[in-house]
Amino acid sequence: MPKEEGEKRHIAILGSTGSIGTQALEVIDANPDNFVVEVLTAHRNAKLLIEQSIKFQPNAVVIVDDTLYAEVRDALEAYPIKVYAGAKSLALVVEMEDIDLVLTATVGYAGLLPTIKAIEAGKHIALANKETLVVAGELITQLAAQKGINIYPVDSEHSAIFQCLVGEFHNPIEKIILTASGGPFRGKDKNYLKTVTKKQALKHPNWDMGAKVTIDSASLMNKGLEVIEAKWLFGLKPEQIEVVVHPQSIVHSLVQFQDSSIKAQLGLPDMRVPIQFALSFPHRLFADFPRFNFLDYPELTFEQADTDTFQNLALAFEAMSKKGNMPCILNAANEIAVAEFLKDNIGFLDMSDIVATCMAQVPYIAQPSYEDYVETDTITRIKAQELIK
Repeated sequence: MPKEEGEKRHIAILGSTGSIGTQALEVIDANPDNFVVEVLTAHRNAKLLIEQSIKFQPNAVVIVDDTLYAEVRDALEAYPIKVYAGAKSLALVVEMEDIDLVLTATVGYAGLLPTIKAIEAGKHIALANKETLVVAGELITQLAAQKGINIYPVDSEHSAIFQCLVGEFHNPIEKIILTASGGPFRGKDKNYLKTVTKKQALKHPNWDMGAKVTIDSASLMNKGLEVIEAKWLFGLKPEQIEVVVHPQSIVHSLVQFQDSSIKAQLGLPDMRVPIQFALSFPHRLFADFPRFNFLDYPELTFEQADTDTFQNLALAFEAMSKKGNMPCILNAANEIAVAEFLKDNIGFLDMSDIVATCMAQVPYIAQPSYEDYVETDTITRIKAQELIK
């Protein structure tokens, strides 16, 4: 990181009104001697963005939906805060000189271009937007290496692996084990899943997340996206990544080394922990978060993931193995499918059917450019919508 211990890090939060963004601001609020909010952005939640801006006084804010620009501008007129609007502004604002670290907490494909622009501008990345590496992992990791940029994982599972690797970076990984809660439908069969509702799918047993991520968790697509993200974050082969279901969500993930030793990172389910670690690395700041007590959890259990019932996880492994633009197809189709499920236009199992069909029918590109990713995303979304109609 560019700052030494004791110096404040200037943070840009892309997606400050979402689940990760609001918790990141809790962390920053609790550590005023360590962090300064430089930029805040939101897609449509103008009301919360205005409240956050008045409290944290960033240098600049962006409301992506430009129809809300006047509302945000007028509300912040009395403050020394620059106000911008539109997706292009999101990609430009990350280049501001005073930014040390960009937390990408936007949801979905929209996080890709701003992350690229931030890396090109020499900004380190705290990555909560897993789709960035799912869609264009090779492009992002190569660009980060060229620019000497660090990517700090924010997902609890990837943060766990990263924490296990601190002090071990010179030791080869034999494999990593990503844990999954199993979501609200763990142990259910396809007959049950045919009739589940949006309300049921949005009830995650352990984590408080946004709607899209919660649905992905229920379908195990979230874990599939994390598998692909882990490949790029840690330079792994597909056969080095394993998924196990761990209903208690206490063991956040594990690393096995070539001497057979396994290291795990444990703690209560609280996204503020990995967020704070990503923002403050390599330092661990004090936090008054609740502490884990083994006596409260006399049993920690693990079981095999059911990829027959939850087809999305198998599709993600397939996309990772095929490489090229296949993970981009997987992600775009899934974003459309989840959006339509949340509108009650399709059933729960229809989501994986749409993804599988798109993977089979959208043209495959073995070595895609950035422009190929953009075109693939567009074509896949059109195809997925056609399947729904």
